[in-house]
Amino acid sequence: MSQEQGCGSGSCGCASKAPTVDDVKVAVAMVNGVPLHGEGESPYPEALRQRAYSELLRQAAQREGLLAVGDLPSLDGVLSEAASDATLALLERELQLPEPDEASCRRYFDAHPARYHVGEKVQAKHILFAVTPGVDVPALRQRAEALLVSLRCEALDSPAFAKAAADNSNCPSGAEGGELGWLEAQDCAPEFASALFAQDEANAHIGVLPRLITTRFGFHIIQVLAREAGVAQQFESVKGAIGQVLRQQAYMTALRQYLSLLAGEAELQGLELETADSPLLQ
Repeated sequence: MSQEQGCGSGSCGCASKAPTVDDVKVAVAMVNGVPLHGEGESPYPEALRQRAYSELLRQAAQREGLLAVGDLPSLDGVLSEAASDATLALLERELQLPEPDEASCRRYFDAHPARYHVGEKVQAKHILFAVTPGVDVPALRQRAEALLVSLRCEALDSPAFAKAAADNSNCPSGAEGGELGWLEAQDCAPEFASALFAQDEANAHIGVLPRLITTRFGFHIIQVLAREAGVAQQFESVKGAIGQVLRQQAYMTALRQYLSLLAGEAELQGLELETADSPLLQ
């Protein structure tokens, strides 16, 4: 038995050779041989997937002659201005979507009556984990998610949310237990308002919302204390807005399918993406 191999028990004074820092290498994730990060780096999984999708689109734009072959990838996931323009042109060409008709808009309106009310009010609290220059965003998100799970286990009248807001929130409201009072949609940032308002009955939560809400300011944990229904709008007055919603939904569905097709044709190393091999549905 060699000293390097050892007996593994440690009782005879020899032991298996322990791995050193140099022995442990972080595999570099690649798309068709193009690295997505530097050696030794380990991007947060969601960030890595976003880099992979950006790289798939960049390479597709090059294959389609929309981007010069000389455009080089980066290791931080940020596309060049030319690559960004080329991928937008690629998606505009590939994702040809039909216009929503009136029947589709009407079905959506009938299925989501509570989304088209005016004067709706929500009484809420929040805890803000602010994204500031230099902050470790993945670590901040993990911290916020851990607190979210903990607070969802608390009763609505528990003082736990107010204490957590005082201890963690980067918003001045933290000193008041996260209190925001009664809000209408126009009082909030759009991303915040979409989480609080325009909910159908199944999603009109009371209590701590089940997901973090991401805005331009950072990550929010939101607790809804009460709701006041607004006045229903007529279909004709909101038909245009519904059409925009349906266009966005169709675009996101087609984009996910297109990215899955690109991933299915690519050689992926060090990461997994949803893949597909069927033609793009229009």
